[in-house]
Parts: sequence; structure tokens; C-alpha cells
Amino acid sequence: MQLLVSPSSIEEARSSLSADIIDVKKPSEGSLGANFPWIIRGIKEIAGKKPVSAAIGDNEYKPGTAALSAYGAAHAGADYVKVGLMFDGEDRAREVIEAVTTAVKREFPEKYVVIATYADFARIDTISPLAISALVADAGADVAMIDTGIKDGKSLFEFMDEETLTRFSVRNRELGLQTALAGSLKFEDLDALKRINPEIIGVRGMVCGGDRSTVVRAELVEKAMMMLR
Repeated sequence: MQLLVSPSSIEEARSSLSADIIDVKKPSEGSLGANFPWIIRGIKEIAGKKPVSAAIGDNEYKPGTAALSAYGAAHAGADYVKVGLMFDGEDRAREVIEAVTTAVKREFPEKYVVIATYADFARIDTISPLAISALVADAGADVAMIDTGIKDGKSLFEFMDEETLTRFSVRNRELGLQTALAGSLKFEDLDALKRINPEIIGVRGMVCGGDRSTVVRAELVEKAMMMLR
């Protein structure tokens, strides 16, 4: 299981370097808020061989916009390009997933496409995470992810239980996909996450001392890594 930490700046990225994956986002613009391409590039430069992920936003149903954003993030240096599906409907989800995957994979077949949905889908009227695994696999994307759409302190586990998340992870593995889980995770959630055993867990608030609007702290990133290992 790999730890993905989400800094919002080059300075925060320096505090995140002990993580397995450095994830570039802009928390002030949403759960998966997109940062600037020059920030992605700058973080990639200091990360060296360590993989860099970039969120491209909590996207409405706009396949062209999502595809262009994904292409830009890949060109800026992201090894993982992550799109959030902030809408409902399997047919519409399929169209966006295929557009984003084509935009990245046509020129960068070695890069990873991450399709994110939201554990709190019922309160934000978006597609259920349990509906997307086959769509992600059919499009040739790589990772099916669950996060929380509203960042109000409620965690992933307040919306989906361990059994459901385990089924999601097993189903993805059967389809040849990786699983990523995130959403206001806390240190005390790590034991359950080890049992679920996704390939990636994503954190920010955990390594900011509990408040995602503050800054990533290197000692908390190291603590999380030690607990996972």
C-alpha cells in the first residue's frame, strides 16, 4: 500500500518527499482542486524519480474540458492524472472517462489515469463509486478512486463501511485496476485501511495536523509512512 500526500505548493512538497507519491492539488478549489501547471512542473523537478500525481478538478459533465485539462497535466509532468466525476449518470461518466484516458494515453501510454468518485455521492448527487469499476477498466484507465466531495471533516468511513470498501477494492483488482482511497482519513483509520488493502491511500488533513487548510508537516508524513510499513 502506497501513501499519497497532497501538497498545494512547492514548499509543502518538500515536506512530503518521504511519501510514495506526491499529489499536486489546490485545496481552496475543491476536493480535487486543480493547481497551476507551473506548480506541477516545479514539484516534479524536486520530486526526482518519485512519481507525481495531479488532480484536474471536481469536473462537471464536460468531456472536452476534462480531456484538455488531463492533457495539460500530463504535459506538465504528472505521472498520475486524476479527474473527479462531479455529476451523475453512467453514460455520461463513460464519455468523460474515455475522453480523459484517450487524452493522456494517446501520447503518454506509460502514465496513469485515475478516475475519482465520491463516498458522499448521495448528498452531492453524483455517480456512485460502486458503478464505475467496469467503466474505468473498459476505457483503459488504471485506478478507480473514492474520495469525499465535501470537505467538512466527515471521513470516508462515515459514508462507506469497511466491508463495502473491501468489495470495491477486490472488484477493481479482478478487473486489473488499482484502488485508491481518500477522504479526511485519520491516523486511527490506518488499521482498517490495511485490512482493506487498496494500492494507494491519499491524505492531506492527516499530515497537516487535522486541518487540510494549514500546511503539510514532514514529521507527520514520516509518522504515516512508519505506521503503514
